[in-house]
Amino acid sequence: MSSPFSFDLPPELAAKEPPERRGVARDRVRLMVIDRRTNEVTHTRFDSISEFLRAGDLLVFNTSRTLPAALQGCEAEGGPCIEVRLAEHLPDGSWLALLLCQKGDPFSCGLRQGMEIHFGDGSEGLVGAVEAQDKRIHRLWKIRFSKSGAELVDAIYKLGQPIRYEYVNAPWDLDYYQTVYAQEPGSAEMPSAGRAFTWRLLLGLRRQGVETAYIVLHTGLSSYMDDELDARHPASEEEYFISHAAAEKVNNAHAQSRRVIAVGTTVVRALESAGDEDGIVRPGHGYTRLRLTADSRLTTVDGLLTGLHEPEASHLDLLTAFLPAEQIRTAYEEAVRQGYLWHEFGDLNLII
Repeated sequence: MSSPFSFDLPPELAAKEPPERRGVARDRVRLMVIDRRTNEVTHTRFDSISEFLRAGDLLVFNTSRTLPAALQGCEAEGGPCIEVRLAEHLPDGSWLALLLCQKGDPFSCGLRQGMEIHFGDGSEGLVGAVEAQDKRIHRLWKIRFSKSGAELVDAIYKLGQPIRYEYVNAPWDLDYYQTVYAQEPGSAEMPSAGRAFTWRLLLGLRRQGVETAYIVLHTGLSSYMDDELDARHPASEEEYFISHAAAEKVNNAHAQSRRVIAVGTTVVRALESAGDEDGIVRPGHGYTRLRLTADSRLTTVDGLLTGLHEPEASHLDLLTAFLPAEQIRTAYEEAVRQGYLWHEFGDLNLII
């Protein structure tokens, strides 16, 4: 029996560039809306999202800012050159990173504990010391940089580039990988579900009576460049922050039977990690590896705005906490027939 998520996705449906570079305004990408109560599917445009929201709804956004998390460096004295893709910031200040050799097999250029990778030069130079291979996700290595805190973030912004996969046709500027409300630097890849929002659209929703709350979850990598590992895709331990104000807004919405709608799977994972069995969200700082499936009972979130996910992607398992797998597959197959675009610069899906 085939997997419910083994649908065919033609390569031409990958969004190869930001919508603005293909003549489409940021907030005019397509939107597929699935009604959880009636099972009705509507095909519309993102700037019509207000038609599916009502006064009192609470939209919860992730304000993590995308880092230029791909760093190009070389081992000293003629050693191999390596692309370091930052994956996860660890509590001790080090990072887990995917190390990709720039020649030959991406994982066989002598990667080892103790090697030092040099990035840039002069006052802007940065050195990364490779400390250990991750025991859980074997493609990741622990790396400690010669700078820390704000100084390290500044160096990453000077030396790095956004992580780019093969379906993206050019090295687009970092600004294309940011939401308009992004604030706190820390995501390896863009929390892309909120990319289509503009300040004009957000202001219009506020006038409509739609409320907003903001949390932070710093995203990890969506691919380890290993098909077998990607198929299992162990959840990264992602760092999140939920303020007292955000927790209070979510808890008040529940107490008043108003809908809480997560803008992105990152928000779902953060709120469900911080919520108790009664859906009461606790403010604070934490790390989560939460993986949601059809067997999970959602306690804090009623709806979800998300991108369109590839066949067999682990994010599709999370969607089954909202809708039956076959219903998702049917909607996705229709989205394929209608020519929706996938990935971070693509179209969106509202489940409500």
